[in-house]
Amino acid sequence: MTAREAKRINRRAAAVTFLAAVNAVALILTVIFWLVVWLKRWIPSPGSLTAMTERANAATTYGFMAGDLIWSAPLLLLAALGLWRRRFWGWTAAQMANVLWIYSMTVIWVRDGYSTVSPGAVLFTPFAVIAFWAIGVLWRHRSLFREQ
Repeated sequence: MTAREAKRINRRAAAVTFLAAVNAVALILTVIFWLVVWLKRWIPSPGSLTAMTERANAATTYGFMAGDLIWSAPLLLLAALGLWRRRFWGWTAAQMANVLWIYSMTVIWVRDGYSTVSPGAVLFTPFAVIAFWAIGVLWRHRSLFREQ
């Protein structure tokens, strides 16, 4: 291995540094968003609603809250830390978080297409757009994440 190759392997790519920061910001915004939704009671409890469609919509929102706090938040934390430290588990967590962004925002975009644009769609769409780009970038830089 040449000195130049060793230096390339030992440094973190700028795109990877950017993605580590994006995942950290996404984690913070996700947790704050759901804390505000819950504390301000922006969405009524599904059990307090009588119309089945309203109950289903509220329950879906609470389901997204649970999914984000149980799955997305830990993956975003692992992605931010693991990308920063160039660990394979961070690369894997980041790719998993990217897929979750694309999946969940697709659901939100379809739902909002039949109603109004939600605050969550406005806040989190940039992360889904970055996720599309990040999948390819991380794939191209996967050699930086070999366990040492």
